[in-house]
Amino acid sequence: MGSGKRTLTTAAIALVCAVTVLTAPGAAYASPGRPTPTPNPSGRAVPAADKDLDAVRIRLEKLYHDAAVATDEYNAAEEQTKKQSAQIVELAREIVKGRQKLTDLKDRAGAAARAQYRGGGLPPEVRLWLSDDPQQFLDAAGTVREGEHATEGLLTELTRTQEDLKQYARDAADQWQGLEANRKAKAEAKKKVEKQIAAAEKLQSRLKKQEQERLEQLEQQAALQAQTAWLDSGILKEIKSKASEEGRKAVQFATDQIGKPYVWGAEGPKSYDCSGLTSQAWLAAGSPIPRTSQEQWKQLKHVAVKDMRPGDLIIYFDDASHVAMYVGDGAIIHAPRPGRTVTIAGAGSMPILGVVRPDA
Repeated sequence: MGSGKRTLTTAAIALVCAVTVLTAPGAAYASPGRPTPTPNPSGRAVPAADKDLDAVRIRLEKLYHDAAVATDEYNAAEEQTKKQSAQIVELAREIVKGRQKLTDLKDRAGAAARAQYRGGGLPPEVRLWLSDDPQQFLDAAGTVREGEHATEGLLTELTRTQEDLKQYARDAADQWQGLEANRKAKAEAKKKVEKQIAAAEKLQSRLKKQEQERLEQLEQQAALQAQTAWLDSGILKEIKSKASEEGRKAVQFATDQIGKPYVWGAEGPKSYDCSGLTSQAWLAAGSPIPRTSQEQWKQLKHVAVKDMRPGDLIIYFDDASHVAMYVGDGAIIHAPRPGRTVTIAGAGSMPILGVVRPDA
């Protein structure tokens, strides 16, 4: 990747947004059930071919949106699987340590019991009467009582350790059940993703080269129309916040990934999905965040659109199925969908659900 890409500046973003990037392939998304209309400023009738292609565009957006939802399900199940696997390993370690401790406690308790048995026999008052040195006997008796208390403590600890081992075993069994459930959920989500992508690719494969080029133009027009409407609202006049130090690092990381392919479930370094890009960017900036766009929306601090700053994450669609990083001047960097690459697009080119701040 060239150094120019790695040193993207705010001025360059503004220029690209104003001229070409808002119409870059991969920037077009529409809200499910609310397809973005194709602009027709001339007022002339839209050719029948364009109407057919616009229907294809809307269908493709729906398929890729559903694939994005399933990808989030897959990523969530994958994260849970990793956590549960780590917890099972930790529980196994605790069980091993507990068993070793139990063996040691049993040995110590046995030794204490044998010592007490050897020191038994005559009642204490008889041993006191026979003793040549009563004080020595009393001192010894105190030591015996301390030993008895110590033995009681050993038995209490032994019992507690046994209970701990039983609880570790129950916890491990629960984690195994959860692990199996998440493996099934992950497999089911994978089928959904592959099904939606296969349907989209099949639909696109039926188009002739000229139709595919025209379809791309319609996608670009829809994205430009949405971005233009967003900018016409005057929102940029209200957005004045500067990036934090961590935000700059996150933006730099995301910028360095431009041109890398979208692959569902991927989190680098050669390819990314949308939340894989944003989570890795903030990890590189020193602030780990949730893996999926839906969890990023749920767990990170919400900020108003007018208050967002470079590095903040914009969550899109009512179901929080897409996420991008705001980089300033009305632009975002995101991994759009299968068949596209990490790119710059207009922040308003998709329906915005809200904005979250990882380093709040």
